[in-house]
Amino acid sequence: MRLPPPLSDSERPRLCIGLLSGTSADAVEAALCEVSGTGGGARLRLLSHVSAPFPPDVVARILGPQDAHSLSRLDFELGECFARAALQVMEQAGVARADVAAIGSHGQTMAHHPPGTTEVPSTLQIGEPSVIAELTGLPVVSDFRTRDVAAGGHGAPLVPYFDWVAFRGLQAPRALQNLGGIANVSVVGPLLDDTFAFDTGPGNMVLDGLARRATHSRLACDLDGTLSGKGRVIPELLEELLTDDFLARPPPKSTGRERYGDALVERLWTIHPDRANDLLATALELTVESTARAYETWVFPRAPDLEAMYVSGGGTRNPRLMARLEARLAPLPVRRLDSLGFPEGAKEAALFALLAAEYLVGTPANVPSATGAKRRVVLGKLTP
Repeated sequence: MRLPPPLSDSERPRLCIGLLSGTSADAVEAALCEVSGTGGGARLRLLSHVSAPFPPDVVARILGPQDAHSLSRLDFELGECFARAALQVMEQAGVARADVAAIGSHGQTMAHHPPGTTEVPSTLQIGEPSVIAELTGLPVVSDFRTRDVAAGGHGAPLVPYFDWVAFRGLQAPRALQNLGGIANVSVVGPLLDDTFAFDTGPGNMVLDGLARRATHSRLACDLDGTLSGKGRVIPELLEELLTDDFLARPPPKSTGRERYGDALVERLWTIHPDRANDLLATALELTVESTARAYETWVFPRAPDLEAMYVSGGGTRNPRLMARLEARLAPLPVRRLDSLGFPEGAKEAALFALLAAEYLVGTPANVPSATGAKRRVVLGKLTP
């Protein structure tokens, strides 16, 4: 009897942990995944997911002003937070450290200046990988965005590769919409080269900032849409916000806290300090309208046979936001990512488990049609 050939490194299953702190900067998301194969043949199975909230003082310092000393200290402190989350997700799954091939850590984005916004494009994520490696005893792949930026791309979005591997439709294309701090979409079909993706604008970032202001930090978000639901949209303010030049810019494009973070929240609060709920209602409508216009301008012309929008991210937990998005985009079906059999809360962390696995076998994992990079490159740097 002829024995099957031995599995190559890329075919052999690898257990990898993905770590992420998103633009909301409120927690570390950790996902333990089994990855087998690579590229178009890659398969990913989620084994465990945990969300480890940051202490309130850490959140305040992430969102606050920085100098070199405070940023350096925060880098090492966040490394400890990420390491604890990695240990927690392994314990929850009952997996020994020796069985894990690598940790893929995105870190916490502190600055993102893509091409077209500055003379020298750059991006900065912190959460010291050496600390993670030392505390877990595992190799760490980190700094995933910088190689794409060096290759002329935005370093974002990175999630289209995961969306294509895990969720591509074999018939009609699908839109995978993330409503994190920043909103972004991936449109995926059978071929990676046909994938396109971009940041559509603000997700929850403006809403979250206004909710913290309105409740003196008692709430970190527009919980269940209750605050925005008490307000009324300020039409002239909404129209002004929708004239933001980022929203009119064609893809590839990416954005972040520099445009939709505390500076914008402060400006809005200064204009209408006595209309907190109206500001929240306006911010929610900004997310809905900027997303819908992005689809009408760039998604539908390229994918007129779109199957549905599958939504993930913190915005899915705001029923008012979801209802408005569904109404605005009708008749396009708007569904939660869970309907595809994958828990939406684990998606972004699972992305970095996949990227770590692809780094280990040397497979390029950026999508130039989404980021604008000149070529496909291997993403990440290894801390053994």
